[in-house]
Amino acid sequence: MTYLFIADLHLSPEHPRLVRGFFDLLEHYKYQNTQLFILGDWFNAWIGDDYTAPWLDEIIEHLKQFSLQAGNQIYFQVGNRDFALGQTFLNQFNGKLLPEFYTFNIGDKKFRLEHGDALCTDDISYQRFKKIIRNPIVLGLLKSTPLGFRQKLANGFRKKSREFQQNKSYEIMDVNQQAVEKAVNNVDLLVHGHTHRPEIHDVNGKARIVLGDWREKTSEAMILEVDENADWKFIRWTISDNNHFTD
Repeated sequence: MTYLFIADLHLSPEHPRLVRGFFDLLEHYKYQNTQLFILGDWFNAWIGDDYTAPWLDEIIEHLKQFSLQAGNQIYFQVGNRDFALGQTFLNQFNGKLLPEFYTFNIGDKKFRLEHGDALCTDDISYQRFKKIIRNPIVLGLLKSTPLGFRQKLANGFRKKSREFQQNKSYEIMDVNQQAVEKAVNNVDLLVHGHTHRPEIHDVNGKARIVLGDWREKTSEAMILEVDENADWKFIRWTISDNNHFTD
């Protein structure tokens, strides 16, 4: 069995190469009894499970074909860009929605999974916004509005996010060390994305593995592969016409 962890694909119709790279990844792991964990920001924006489009239909079809293979399973945690994605969408290919923080065992190792934005506690303005927008009542009201309104709202959120990021320091948008130390308590490995700074960090003798964002310009992404004995490899996935891995 193979456990595969990816994050921050930011799929959208504006970046078809990234979509094709995702299809190639699914094909590569299709016959490896793969447990695929997508740790947020799978899509560049998500305005509701009732959204449909030809490019998304193609993604769903590839996910269905992947899930049909014996032993394969898709798990998803929401990110800051696709927090409105729910179980209704995942049901189309038998996917499973995970809670914001999820711990489980592979072999004798305990893993903690999360998107990573909760670790950025120094970004106070974002954390305030997140607390409001993720409130079940607020989220329910948003999902009940017309699709066109939600599309305009998502575009506005992305624009504001870019403006805020330009005025924030590197340190504020990165993880807080105390938050990280708290997160690795009682686990062996912490796996997350969000920061777009792929790296393996040592936190008091435990591993914090930061998954990479999918980069169209550099044609690569850092992903994590773990076998059933909890032996892991941090792999560079090359997005090209003939995709391949390099350690």
